[in-house]
Amino acid sequence: MSIWKDQAPSKTAPPPVADPLPFQPAAAAAPVESAPATPATTPTPTPVARPSQPQGKESLIASDLTIEGKIEGTGHVRIAGKFKGDVNVQGDLTIEVGAKLAGSVRASKVVVAGELEGNIEAATQVELLASGMLVGDVKAGSLTVAAGARMRGQVDFGWSDKDGRHAKADQAPKADKSEA
Repeated sequence: MSIWKDQAPSKTAPPPVADPLPFQPAAAAAPVESAPATPATTPTPTPVARPSQPQGKESLIASDLTIEGKIEGTGHVRIAGKFKGDVNVQGDLTIEVGAKLAGSVRASKVVVAGELEGNIEAATQVELLASGMLVGDVKAGSLTVAAGARMRGQVDFGWSDKDGRHAKADQAPKADKSEA
């Protein structure tokens, strides 16, 4: 009976670690028990942000989805499918190549690589990539348009306040606004 008690694990000892190879003899399994438990557990992957990817939460409308409604919130939104409705986020909006958005947009930064049919209002930065198409008006702090991009609408950028006055208006001569 004393042999039986010696083989049973004591209540204070940690439970034995599961053998990674179930058919090994017990003598070969002893070093595994003394090793740290990290090889037996799977490490949790840490999300790695791409350099151009903003930090924070991001919602995705996948390429095989078509959604109609309204998006409001504080995170970043990436549209790879089709969305019909207004987007109002305190974050960034990215419209992927092949995606289509029909509605008005209010976001910090807007990147258009697909199609946008609607106005962009109050964005600090707008990027229209070479594959992008925009039909609507743009009001932004800055605008970048790549060669090959298409746009139909009016653009106001570089203005600092809601009255439409330029930050250096008192230094620059006033010019008449004419249609192109």
